[in-house]
Amino acid sequence: MTTRNIVKTKSLIHFLIIALFATSSWQIIKTTFFKENSEVLLESALCAAGNNRRELEKVLNCYKKNASDSLKYRAACFLIENMPFYCYFDGEQLTNYKSYYAWLKACKGKAPQLVSDSIKKIFGPMRDREKKQDIMEIDSAYLCHNIDWAFKVWQEQPWGKNISFETFCEYLLPYRIDDEPLAYWRETYYEKYNSLLEPLRISDTLDKEDPFVAARYLMDRLPDKKTYYTSIAPFSFGHIGPDFVQNLTGSCRELTDFAIYLFRALGIPCSIDFLPARGDHNASHSWVMLWDKNGEGYISDFMTDLVHVRESILCQQDKSAKIYRSTFSVNRELCKQMSQYGEEVYPFWHIPKFKDVTFDYAFSYQKELTIPLAKQYKNERSGRKIAYLCASRRDCWIPVDWTEYDAGHLVFRYVRNGAVMRVATYEDGVLSFLTDPFYMDRETNVPYYYSLGEEKQDIVLYAKSTIEPENLFRERMIGGVFEGSNRSDFLEKDTLFIIPNKPGRLNTVAYSWSDEKYRYIRYVGPPGAHCNVAEIAFYEKNDTVALSGKIIGTPGCCQHDGTHEYTNVFDGKTWTSFDYFEHVGGWAGLDLERKAHVSRIVYTPRNRDNYIRPGDTYELFYCDRDWKSLGMIHAVSDSLKFCGVPSNALLFLHNHTRGKEERIFFYKDGEQLWK
Repeated sequence: MTTRNIVKTKSLIHFLIIALFATSSWQIIKTTFFKENSEVLLESALCAAGNNRRELEKVLNCYKKNASDSLKYRAACFLIENMPFYCYFDGEQLTNYKSYYAWLKACKGKAPQLVSDSIKKIFGPMRDREKKQDIMEIDSAYLCHNIDWAFKVWQEQPWGKNISFETFCEYLLPYRIDDEPLAYWRETYYEKYNSLLEPLRISDTLDKEDPFVAARYLMDRLPDKKTYYTSIAPFSFGHIGPDFVQNLTGSCRELTDFAIYLFRALGIPCSIDFLPARGDHNASHSWVMLWDKNGEGYISDFMTDLVHVRESILCQQDKSAKIYRSTFSVNRELCKQMSQYGEEVYPFWHIPKFKDVTFDYAFSYQKELTIPLAKQYKNERSGRKIAYLCASRRDCWIPVDWTEYDAGHLVFRYVRNGAVMRVATYEDGVLSFLTDPFYMDRETNVPYYYSLGEEKQDIVLYAKSTIEPENLFRERMIGGVFEGSNRSDFLEKDTLFIIPNKPGRLNTVAYSWSDEKYRYIRYVGPPGAHCNVAEIAFYEKNDTVALSGKIIGTPGCCQHDGTHEYTNVFDGKTWTSFDYFEHVGGWAGLDLERKAHVSRIVYTPRNRDNYIRPGDTYELFYCDRDWKSLGMIHAVSDSLKFCGVPSNALLFLHNHTRGKEERIFFYKDGEQLWK
């Protein structure tokens, strides 16, 4: 190749890289970056650096000239070759907004929506964000600092001898996680936390050469392990960076990111494993994975203790179809496989910095999930060559796996059982479905398809999303006692009713066991329940208006901020609740200021407002290739009745008035079965 042609080639590569960042075109990506030759990859990355090329060459020359730094040179090449795929946003307003995490920690995780709204009000709308490319921004001092510190902890820590260079590069060396602003974090974390490991390094009883032992030892001794979980944030930040995650406040992403910085700064390789879509919830999820000296995997979810992956809830109980592991390098082999078909791919696979690790979590799974020809829509067989396995998120379908599309042999590999899925192709930003929704039974491995039956049925609905996460609140009402007395101190009292089982709807009606009249009436929570209850109403015989009086009870709530006091029990709002600060002794009641006979009692468990709320407007949909409406109903009670619903249909109930937590379900034997 002539010098002139080399220059032309470099200019073309540089142009294509700029186009990549502007368009994320799959054809550009596959043509330019996913070569297997390391020299070509390195040269392509250096061309992408533009005016910043000299800074990167300084790093390479620094390590290349010293034979003892040959591994550092290879490490620098690894980082630079993958650097074109990383970018971040920067700006003063973005930093202002991220102060949300410090504020929320100062508030001990209380009222996240209020804190979020305050951030927006104080700093105004988001503006002045500048997108920057790593390859064009990183200077030699920053990159060398990261490389030198990564090698320092790898070589000085006793567990480093059990870490291969390949593992080091992928899971300890990276200077960033994903799209957070660049920062000098390694030395800061090291100086803050390294001393916690000193007793381990001099121990004669613990296996200090095992990275897992070091990780568990460190987690047990963290001075501040209190985390505050919330999915609420004033802005969709992406990854917020090493400074802000130290507040241990936010979603699973922020809590996981803290652990990644912590472990890597102290020479413990680790990764982020994640679910692109959960099998029975609407959110994605991520957690930390690391390995012992024998290669056995352990995970930490929400900064909890490390558990062997095979013994974890994520392995044994979670129903998500696919699990992936984040990598710093781009999965070039995957790109090569998908690019051979010459078609647009779903965005999740545009730049795949991950690998499939579903088998590591395979408890109940299909080694090969075959979609029979008879279960595929006959008039939807197009010329597409890639088919996607899609999981549910509210009323949308999210591709979580792919395979070569051959209608006569449509097979996905290593798919976990339990999640509702369907198959689709993708073109021009639209999914075209090939099958009805279906799931693989976790016990029998038998598929079940939600194909519409000819019969119609009438159904009664009590919720718009699964109430399983609220089981704790519902169970805390079992054994709760309603009492009546004519003494304000209740030293003499009668039992009106004892709750026998957990309530299954917003409003449960009970009838009083006593024929006496009382001035004072109350609800007493069972032991260990913090007197959790949302709303109570007492009625005299044949009355439609609840008894009223002076609200009495035990003051003080777990939140210590007045948000969950006993007065909430009689405020008429089923979405507020009492959460007494002690496990036992809490109660809420009324001084009627007259004697009255309580005929019936209506009680509401503490909840997340996913029951049917009177006054809201709901619309029911059933899946018949696409979602089709069965009509809208304005709720006048805590239940809805829909008539003429196709049998065997997958259903979805949407609240037009409020809220966003809604989940697909199946109706059988008078019950909503959430999927």
